[in-house]
Amino acid sequence: MITSAALELRAGSRILLSPTSLRVQPGDRIGLVGRNGAGKTTTLRAMAGESPPYGGVLERSGNVGYLPQDPRTGDLDVTASDRVLSARGLDRLLTDMHKLQVDMSTLVDEDERTRAIRRYGQLEDRFTGLGGYAAESEAARICSNLGLPDRVLAQPLRTLSGGQRRRIELARILFSDAETLLLDEPTNHLDADSIGWLRDFLRTHRGGLVVISHDGDLLGHVVNKVWHLDATRAEMDVYNLGWVDYLQQRETDERRRKRERANAERKIDSLRSQADKMRAKATKARAAHSMDRRADRLAAGLDSVRQADRVARVRFPTPAPCGRTPLTASGLSKTYGSLEVFTDVDLAVDRGSRVVVLGLNGAGKTTLLRILGGIERGDTGTVEPGHGLRLGYYAQEHETLDTDRTVLENMRAAAPDNSDGELRRILGAFLFSGETVEQRAGTLSGGEKTRLALAGLVCSSANVLLLDEPTNNLDPVSREQVLDALSTYRGAVVLVTHDEGAVTALSPEKVILLPDGVEDSWSDELVDLVALA
Repeated sequence: MITSAALELRAGSRILLSPTSLRVQPGDRIGLVGRNGAGKTTTLRAMAGESPPYGGVLERSGNVGYLPQDPRTGDLDVTASDRVLSARGLDRLLTDMHKLQVDMSTLVDEDERTRAIRRYGQLEDRFTGLGGYAAESEAARICSNLGLPDRVLAQPLRTLSGGQRRRIELARILFSDAETLLLDEPTNHLDADSIGWLRDFLRTHRGGLVVISHDGDLLGHVVNKVWHLDATRAEMDVYNLGWVDYLQQRETDERRRKRERANAERKIDSLRSQADKMRAKATKARAAHSMDRRADRLAAGLDSVRQADRVARVRFPTPAPCGRTPLTASGLSKTYGSLEVFTDVDLAVDRGSRVVVLGLNGAGKTTLLRILGGIERGDTGTVEPGHGLRLGYYAQEHETLDTDRTVLENMRAAAPDNSDGELRRILGAFLFSGETVEQRAGTLSGGEKTRLALAGLVCSSANVLLLDEPTNNLDPVSREQVLDALSTYRGAVVLVTHDEGAVTALSPEKVILLPDGVEDSWSDELVDLVALA
């Protein structure tokens, strides 16, 4: 279904994947894994035909459904339902059929009405051939299982949250009936029930599947093969094993490599030591030279030592001094057309306080943070900055990053008073060094964009952080760093997340329940609602 020969991938001059051959066949459910920045997203983009490889040949057969980490939909004025149905071309057929139904009932001229009836019959035959009303029902069922009720499907895309739009794109790809699915972090923005349904759906997919995910449960339930992209060696290790067996085999392979390397290094030392002794005698110079060459050949064939993955040293900023209540909001409401998102929300963020915003997907959590951050205006109400307020805003869709600027240019925009040397030092702590700081932000993976956005916050001296899903796209080690930083930050935090661990690390004092806007004291009994909301 997808085959590659001598496939080579690069980011600038950095080699992500040395020439290799890969194949996705019917029934393959492949987990593509590796540390953040190893090149997983670049690999998937190349396989989907979204970006050309640096070298080699990639061939695809059949339809391919590709879910990028940051989906960018086209026309935001189409309804969510039409966006899903467009995967099979049903949206346009239904629109044309509805127009013809009106024509058939209103046209006076008999010939024109006859042509409309004939045309309607042709479209209906095509509609039936594509699954017809049963396909519409199938699309609605997929959407419902992904937490998208009928009221959301009737809305234009521009009125939906980032999480809802991403679930619409996932539903569209699952509905497309594509033979090969390429999914980059498909569980982002899904609640626990939707993740469970998605696991079952992917496990029964009969075509090919390549999935990037940091969700161990998903990988454990779904994949029957694993591709490990080793960032140290820039090579793809292929394991024809399920997830649990892969984890055991990978550790076994690494122990074997270490033993083989140690044995080879001992042999190299022995050969060179003997060569040094022989060089003292002119009659044995040729033998000494031969031993040196044998030692060089052994050294050239040594596998690279597996390096422990570097970890971003995440530390949120030391907060600037501020008044007792640096941020206050009162009477906030927001509607999109006739859709009421939330009404009459009041919020007072005290110095150093911790607030969690809870609500079902689409209840307006992201919209509330955008209004508090000054990115969007509410329909009613006011947001009042207190004495000394410095806001830091982390957007779940990375809207604060300029994708056309380089990593370093984004940092300059976030901290214009800092020198390039200081900015490079901070970027180094977030694993951006050397040529990567000159890489365009639009080419970064989701995890790398997350690290860049967090690096920008470090420079801000913010005393109130607005964090919208800050642990999305992160590998487990980087996620732990973010959670640790949350627990030690001394400023105020307003947090939106599906990650129960993030809430536990924050130790919140207050909760805002949307869409009603009720403010209450935090209770540990609410933790179970985090993954569901």
